[in-house]
Amino acid sequence: MFNLINLEVNKEVRAKNVKLCREKGIILPTFAQMVDPSTTPKKVKDALSTMGLWDIHSENLFRINWKNEAVEKGGVFGEVNYLEVPRAITGTKARILALVGKWFPTGVHKVGATYACLAPALVSGNFDAVNQQAVWPSTGNYCRGGAYNSVLLGCQSIAILPEEMSQERFNWLKSVAGEIIATPGCESNVKEIFDKCHELDAERGNTIVIFNQFDKFENYLWHYTVTGAAMIEVLEKLNIKPENVRGYASSTGSGGTLAAGDKLKDMYHHIKIAAGEALQCPTLLRNGFGGHRIEGIGDKHVPWIHNAKNTDLITAIDDQDCMDIYRLFNEPAGLDYLRGVGLDETEISNLSLYGISGVGNLLMAIKLAKFYELEEDDVVFTILTDASEMYTSRLGELNEQCGPFTPIDAAKVHAASLLHQGIDNVKELGYYERLSVHNLKYYTWVEQQGKTYEEINAQWYDREYWKQLPGMADKIDVMINEFNKEVGLI
Repeated sequence: MFNLINLEVNKEVRAKNVKLCREKGIILPTFAQMVDPSTTPKKVKDALSTMGLWDIHSENLFRINWKNEAVEKGGVFGEVNYLEVPRAITGTKARILALVGKWFPTGVHKVGATYACLAPALVSGNFDAVNQQAVWPSTGNYCRGGAYNSVLLGCQSIAILPEEMSQERFNWLKSVAGEIIATPGCESNVKEIFDKCHELDAERGNTIVIFNQFDKFENYLWHYTVTGAAMIEVLEKLNIKPENVRGYASSTGSGGTLAAGDKLKDMYHHIKIAAGEALQCPTLLRNGFGGHRIEGIGDKHVPWIHNAKNTDLITAIDDQDCMDIYRLFNEPAGLDYLRGVGLDETEISNLSLYGISGVGNLLMAIKLAKFYELEEDDVVFTILTDASEMYTSRLGELNEQCGPFTPIDAAKVHAASLLHQGIDNVKELGYYERLSVHNLKYYTWVEQQGKTYEEINAQWYDREYWKQLPGMADKIDVMINEFNKEVGLI
């Protein structure tokens, strides 16, 4: 059995972390509390009632969940934040539901994956919060979440992201990250991020700990446990019959969000999971390469934590569609046009909840629904990773490049990029097609990143490999509760 998450205790370092949290007044939430934040300690709820969602206070660790009140300040907890995409937008018979990432601290769910990586390392003593820096390699949002959680926990961070990511990301990181490193290239240049990590490791040794989202099973575990549970709660609230839960669509990204699909498939065995990528960099679809503009989804490799055996469909999305729809959802001419096709003011307001990668996930869900010819009672779930505010500078750039967005442009985009989104650039996977996706891991992870031949084979052939992960959330919660007890603030 491989040790997928290191929970071996270093007592000396753990004692330092306990002392730090006691001095800074830090209480750590458990996985169970992220699933059900109503169990948050009263003293934390009282503090949150006057606190901004993005404020630098450790109590905001308890807002790492899908159930935050949808306000920027003073909110506590309610029901799962989700929306149903209007059929006037999707052009599908099937219903498409989406979890909303905007109401996390930092405005993106990646803050959850980073906490899930950092908290076990703190409570086990595998990260020294006093003397080491936390390194967050990222294509955008992950390093933002990592830097934010690091400052909340009183430790230093290094944020790594491609130099071509949006200016909003860099501007915000300057206020929280200890260091910011911009690597060459765009969204697709993941290897350059890995290369920088190796360079830092050689230069700084044990003064840093690298939390690589692409191979940290804590990332997988958070989405399986917390995101998956949120989706199931919505489906049960809406009284969706099990046979009508038909699909889950998400970009490949780091492999983390796909784990929520694994949770759904464990409960609804018949569902189809679609893994998406940019058509301009069709790594899974065509073993291809390139660059694209769908910020935050990463590519040119298969993440170590992607369970390829559970992937049923590959969907490749044209980044031009994403950019055009982003304009449609945010330009006045686009909003007026969508009112004209029947969207009410609540639905218009909800369009600000779609970031560019969220638009991409929506298109993946549309392709899945059309590919399998789903009907009116059928449901596909996806995720709006972040909101439009992360990309406002792109609107100005697009206006300079393409000219003002007009009513005619709005009609074209609505018709072509949404209603007529087709099943082109889609591949359904059989056993050996899944195996071919899995085998692509070898070149990145065994040849370049030091994983073993034995473990890559275990991921495919050992039936217990992936099954051991879900139960680790309970083990980590026991450790977090013991740690909090020693800190002595509850």
